[in-house]
Amino acid sequence: MRDNFLDKEEFDILESLERGEFVDAPLDEKEKEKLSSYAKYTKSLQQKRQTTIRFATSDLAVIKARAKELGIGYQNLIQLLVHNYASGKIKLDL
Repeated sequence: MRDNFLDKEEFDILESLERGEFVDAPLDEKEKEKLSSYAKYTKSLQQKRQTTIRFATSDLAVIKARAKELGIGYQNLIQLLVHNYASGKIKLDL
């Protein structure tokens, strides 16, 4: 059933579309600007930024060895670790 995937407003719009009753109202300039700023902000979150970080030589050697075992570059492994931590997929015990 479609309504399991849609909230009430979305389901009402879908039904209106299917009946041929839906009328698309154009956005005013203020609303367009607001939505555009949201889109730009969301896109900016996906960009990558170069940074410098210092590691103990021994830690970097271990990371490089583990990355090689996995068949990926060590920078990609570090990036994956940081992303997984930032998204809550892994936790640190301090």
